[in-house]
Amino acid sequence: MFLEIVSPEATLFKSEVDSVTVPGVNGEFQMLNNHAPIVSLLSAGTIKIYVHSQQHLVFDELHAKVVPHADDEKILTVKINSGTIEMKDNKVIILAD
Repeated sequence: MFLEIVSPEATLFKSEVDSVTVPGVNGEFQMLNNHAPIVSLLSAGTIKIYVHSQQHLVFDELHAKVVPHADDEKILTVKINSGTIEMKDNKVIILAD
C-alpha cells in the first residue's frame, strides 16, 4: 500500500509500505494492504511505519521527523500531536500536526 504523511510544513513521508500503526483516539490500530476504507482522528503518539526496504524511502531530512526505530531498521517512527487518517484503495494519507 502507499503511505503519505503530510504536515503543515512539508510532506514528511511518501512511499510504498507493508503496514502502518497509528495512535487512534480510541487506541492504537494497524492497517495492512487491502484494509477497508476508513477515516479517523488521531491523537498524540507515534506513527509506526513498517517497510520492506529503506531503498524506497522519501522523507523530510531537513525536519528529521521520520526516524528509524531503535530496535528494527525496517520500522520508522513519526511523533505527532494530532491528525487525521484516510485509507481508500490501498492509499493512506495522514494529515499530521
